[in-house]
Amino acid sequence: MADWSVTIDLTRGDEGSPTFVRIARAITDDIRRGRLRAGDALPGTRTLATSLGVHRNTVLAAYRELDAEGWIATEKARGTYVAVDVPDAEPRRFSTKAALAREIAARPGYDVVDRPRGPGRAGDAGALALAVEARLRSAPVARGRATSSAAAWMTLGGGVPDVRLVPAGEIARAIRRVLRRSAVDVLSYGDPEGPAALRRAVAKMLAATRGVAAREDHVLVTRGSQMGIDLVARTLLAPGDVVAVEALGYRPAWEALHASGARLVAVPVDAHGVDVAALERLSAEQPIRGVYVTPHHQFPTTVTLAPARRLRLLELARARRFWLLEDDYDHEFHYEGRPVLPLASADVHGVVVYVGTLSKVLAPGMRVGFVVAPVPVVARLAATRRLVDRQGDHLLATAIAELLEDGEIQRHVRRARRVYAERRARLAALLASELGDVLSFALPSGGTAIWARVASDVPVDLWAARALEEAGLVLQPARGFAFDGKSRPFLRVGFAQHDEREAKEAIRRMARALPRRSERT
Repeated sequence: MADWSVTIDLTRGDEGSPTFVRIARAITDDIRRGRLRAGDALPGTRTLATSLGVHRNTVLAAYRELDAEGWIATEKARGTYVAVDVPDAEPRRFSTKAALAREIAARPGYDVVDRPRGPGRAGDAGALALAVEARLRSAPVARGRATSSAAAWMTLGGGVPDVRLVPAGEIARAIRRVLRRSAVDVLSYGDPEGPAALRRAVAKMLAATRGVAAREDHVLVTRGSQMGIDLVARTLLAPGDVVAVEALGYRPAWEALHASGARLVAVPVDAHGVDVAALERLSAEQPIRGVYVTPHHQFPTTVTLAPARRLRLLELARARRFWLLEDDYDHEFHYEGRPVLPLASADVHGVVVYVGTLSKVLAPGMRVGFVVAPVPVVARLAATRRLVDRQGDHLLATAIAELLEDGEIQRHVRRARRVYAERRARLAALLASELGDVLSFALPSGGTAIWARVASDVPVDLWAARALEEAGLVLQPARGFAFDGKSRPFLRVGFAQHDEREAKEAIRRMARALPRRSERT
């Protein structure tokens, strides 16, 4: 059937889904209803793209999706054809058991490791994670969906990009080009700072979009921002050093800082970001070595650090001689006006160590991040990195550099920003219509999550536990982000990873799990 011509109405249903997903679903529908049978040849990607009026890369992405699900197969001699053993005729579920287990294990508030000297644990959140992982391990799963009557697992956690939007074809081609052009260089040992091409590209990006006057030698390429934070902790901290962190914040960063022997102290967070006046009082009482902050979109509350506080924080760091570890984890995702520039853009005294990532721009599985710091600090970080990771993935990093130079990543960011802005609006509307009597929130100007206040009579931790147990939905209550591990009436609700249909299903489950009035206090 090489000359197969298909007519697909790409505007019907699931309008919020990426085009490649709708193409893939249309083909699976044809397989289910017998229009396409096992072994039938499928049209070439160029032919199908022409007939549908889409870019060939879109069809390539659809074919990759179908191949991953087991609907089609490809052989050099035969081309692409319907698999002989097609999957069960149920729609694909996007949260697989393994992926969800990894995601839960990485999320703040679901830490199951007991470290007695660490910051306040999340209490029952750790037990909840154990229950989740045990259940995921024991649940029968076929291609990401439960084979029992239970629904597929879903998560409304924030900070998760939709990897279905990633320009995988362009990335694959960039990798092939790099291998053809300079295989010996990228497959050999290299500099622990990362390939010069990506360091230059990152410096150029930061100067153009974030106002950071960085040169190539100010940049260290890492495997994601978490590695950057860990390298800073290993390199700049000694046992007993005091590091201030936000009282509501990112637990994996706290763990990295604590693992290097630091003593962590919490600073309050309010509607204007971290309380710099409280930090000033704290620094007057005891020497502080460093401060870890998320000023652009405070994690998890999403608020932006007020201008006056930003200036005072920089001056305080200079005067009290401590460094600021600025985690700018999702700078690209802003939807209203221009993004606030990082602290690093106004740092004239060299007190800021700036950490960022391309993993949320692209995909969590593509571990590409960076640290920007004064040249002597970068040299020390590189020496530490040589001990723990040697040099990173120079092949992928060089390909990413090429995509940055070509503008492909910039175009992807613009596309993703548009999609996420639409999803933000849709999720906000769903929350207001379905749960408006128990949730209140301000629409965030950026990021990938909504920070919602829960009505005082709703037990938020019971709600999260019930959503997990009865609806297969992972929620993120504030307790998981709290330094003291205490409950607070807030939920962090992510909007980036779900299309319109998936978001409706997630909110339906969320509403179904809401504690009954008789259970409220």
